[in-house]
Amino acid sequence: MKKIEAIIKPFKLDEVKEALQEIGLQGITVIEAKGFGRQKGHTELYRGAEYVVDFLPKVKIEIVLNDDLVDRAIEAIRKAAATGRIGDGKIFVSPVEEVIRIRTGETGPDAI
Repeated sequence: MKKIEAIIKPFKLDEVKEALQEIGLQGITVIEAKGFGRQKGHTELYRGAEYVVDFLPKVKIEIVLNDDLVDRAIEAIRKAAATGRIGDGKIFVSPVEEVIRIRTGETGPDAI
């Protein structure tokens, strides 16, 4: 089993969710996040004063899935989240040792 964490632009969330549903994924966790990478934020004007916005709004998606779906999920996220501009985000893949469904006590792939 693997855990995919993807940091994407907020307006791409619906497209990514639909792309993941098309490949058969049933559940994702979405977390509102703020951060910056190479784009380093931007400046804005408020009441005539310029200030720097260091942390840009992002969305973090977390998915735990069987190994056989990982490549398809990565490609679905990559295609749906891409705008071709800086700040499109990142995808991280990590191994998952165990999953336990709290309600039933199921473990492993049955708990996903």
